[in-house]
Amino acid sequence: MIASPYPLELTLGMRYYATDERGIGGRLRRSAEDFAVEECSTPPSGSGPYLIVRLTQRDWELQHAVKEIAKRLGISHRRIGWAGTKDRRAVTTQLISIYGVSPEDLARVQLKEIRLEPIGTAGDALSLGQLAGNRFAIWIRGCTTESLAERVGTVTESARHGLPNYVGYQRFGVIRPVTHLVGERILAEDYEGAVLAYVGMPFPAESEEIRSAREDYSATLDAAQALRRFPRHLSYERAMLHHLAVHPADHAGALRVLPPKLLSIFVSAFQSYLFNCGLSDRMAAGCALDEPVPGDLLLFPDGKTDIVTARAQRAAALQVRRGRACIAIALPGAAPGGDRATSPGVRCLLDEKGLTPDSFRRAAAFVGTAFAGTARSVALATEIETRTEGDAVFLDFTLGPGQYATTVCREYMKADPLCMV
Repeated sequence: MIASPYPLELTLGMRYYATDERGIGGRLRRSAEDFAVEECSTPPSGSGPYLIVRLTQRDWELQHAVKEIAKRLGISHRRIGWAGTKDRRAVTTQLISIYGVSPEDLARVQLKEIRLEPIGTAGDALSLGQLAGNRFAIWIRGCTTESLAERVGTVTESARHGLPNYVGYQRFGVIRPVTHLVGERILAEDYEGAVLAYVGMPFPAESEEIRSAREDYSATLDAAQALRRFPRHLSYERAMLHHLAVHPADHAGALRVLPPKLLSIFVSAFQSYLFNCGLSDRMAAGCALDEPVPGDLLLFPDGKTDIVTARAQRAAALQVRRGRACIAIALPGAAPGGDRATSPGVRCLLDEKGLTPDSFRRAAAFVGTAFAGTARSVALATEIETRTEGDAVFLDFTLGPGQYATTVCREYMKADPLCMV
């Protein structure tokens, strides 16, 4: 185990690598084709009002693609559902459901770099989490060639046993890692602070035009003036500013003009930040990812959990070795007693920020999404097929729902996060 030297990773709680092996460096996504994602899912069968469609897209952010598809169909984007959000800078294939349209309607939708293939109908919409996982085919290019195959082999072997299952950069943003900060302010019912974080917080990797517009809004809080300066492609920020220009003190209303799924992502991103911090604390304490210690949470395939005691430690270790359970960290939420198994480090963070299960209950009412709290495995284990060609490395692997390919790639590369977007 070695520590990450990158400030962004430290800010997001991703403080360690599992392997001591020197990184291969390189860059992800020199082209979208270098990062291919195929959703592993079984198409719903039967009949009903939902058209099930295989969506293949290149270089599209999913929410943007869904809005454009809905616009071409003349329907609300809320009639389109999906099981998982994919990477933008990639070639991705996944299922979506569309309520109340026919294959003939769909045939009229023509969008560049998007292919829509109707494959059946269903009685229910697809919803987040309804997938078995994702298969990735990834090229890392421009790697350091010295002992490249050997270094790749070391990480590949470690991945078979388990890498730290960090929630990846995509959940937070790399250019603008603000989603968890907005979520924290929503949990604290500081809606003005949430708006300021999302609209007014500048970051170095943004253009000078955008940084200047954000800084000006933070300094003046003049929404009408900011609308004249914010570029049109920042549609979410502009929607919030437009609301505030008409209703100057209604910061809660400004947040509610955002898509409900985006509002939900803010709060879940803060939960993810807490998980990353808890996992790093556990690694810093010298606890192996596959060796339970007293106080650890065990997660079973049926979703049930148990807390490891000193007396049951050997039995728990046997369960983990045989794949019947995994070591997990509880993500705090609104469920009564849901913080019972929260790790000490996470509890300290919550206390420091003045957040309780009631905070999650109030956020759930505000956002319209339940934040009951859940448990997430500390380890990500997968078989990876690799190939090296000159200064390029090819990785082929499958991950379960909620696991991040960039978490795997960072272990190989040990590079600046900006090399992974």
